[in-house]
Amino acid sequence: MNTSIYIAKRYLFSRKKVHAINIISGVSMLGVFIGSAALVIILSVFNGFEKVILSLYSNFTPELRIEPKQGKTFDPNTPYFNALHRDPKLFSYTEMLEEKALIRYGPTGEFIGTVRGVSDEFLKNDQLDSTIERGSFTLKNQGRPMAVIGATVQGKLSINIHDQLSPLQIYSPRRNASGSADPLSEFEVKYIYPSGIFNIQQDFNGLIITPIDFMRDLLNEPKNISAIDLNYKKGTDLKAVQLDIEDKVGSMYTIKNRYEQNADLYKTLNYERWFIFMILTFVLIIAIFNIIGSLTMLVIDKQKDIAILTSLGADKQLIQGIFFFEGMMISFIGCVAGIIVGLIFCIFQEQFGFIKFGDNLTAIDAYPIALKFTDFILVFLTVTIIATIASGISARLSIKRLDEIKQEL
Repeated sequence: MNTSIYIAKRYLFSRKKVHAINIISGVSMLGVFIGSAALVIILSVFNGFEKVILSLYSNFTPELRIEPKQGKTFDPNTPYFNALHRDPKLFSYTEMLEEKALIRYGPTGEFIGTVRGVSDEFLKNDQLDSTIERGSFTLKNQGRPMAVIGATVQGKLSINIHDQLSPLQIYSPRRNASGSADPLSEFEVKYIYPSGIFNIQQDFNGLIITPIDFMRDLLNEPKNISAIDLNYKKGTDLKAVQLDIEDKVGSMYTIKNRYEQNADLYKTLNYERWFIFMILTFVLIIAIFNIIGSLTMLVIDKQKDIAILTSLGADKQLIQGIFFFEGMMISFIGCVAGIIVGLIFCIFQEQFGFIKFGDNLTAIDAYPIALKFTDFILVFLTVTIIATIASGISARLSIKRLDEIKQEL
């Protein structure tokens, strides 16, 4: 075993003459322990949020979406789109037509929300029923169009899905409207009964999902659509598919993957993740740099030992090595213990979800966890880099007064 490491280990676990050295060393190790555990937990929680968002949003956010670059709608009846619909790799090809509308329910309830009409292949998603709080995800009942409404819409209008005498009234401005004394005559109004209430996330809970034929009648739009939503079978290279579609449809359309459809959300999530990481890293820096104070006091405590070692032929490099490895050991023990405890905490949270949100409006009730091996490497490297700097400074200080110590003794 390296002489510096052996002596550093003896110093680490031996009792010091000055009891404060033990306390400072313990505080430094505890700080590294807490900081490392917190980093592992925070990174895993943010990974969990990203995973949950992907799984929740997949119900209403397709793997790829084709939208017009200019205008709100486009005609999907082109040779390429018809050929794309027949692609054997496709799982679902959903035509979508949506618009803001005024929704009324009962004598006084009013809400401005987004009404989205979807074609039949939208219902191929077998996870839709898992989003339903009440009722069912039914868009047609005996040939009659039905609406599935978000929890926000239901909460604003107090909609009773079992009341067959009170339909939703959906108002949309007429295209050819002209000035009139009666403002309501400027709107196209359609009636539809709700069949279910879904609850996903605030961004989607203001939606009303209807059959696309209902939206065509409401908007007087017989052929154009707002977007084409594409979902592919497992194993499909979505990046390659996206590039191929972009190459073939030209510059008139934009093709967005899930990240691009929710770019602001993902950016915010990543910014928060790295902002918290930086804050906890500063906590680690403070904790680890306490090692400098601890090792400085240890140098004072071990003055006789240092003088004896130098008299026996120990050079400055060996003396520096003792205190360098002492600092690294304090950091390493705290880091490894923190990572292990953080891992155990994450596993328990993932299995049992004992820390809850306390918010009934969310689709998940406990903080999500997703473990990534790269996060553990990141935490370990972060602690190692900071500890190396702090221990290096301490090691240099340990030989600064070496000649004075020898003269005093």
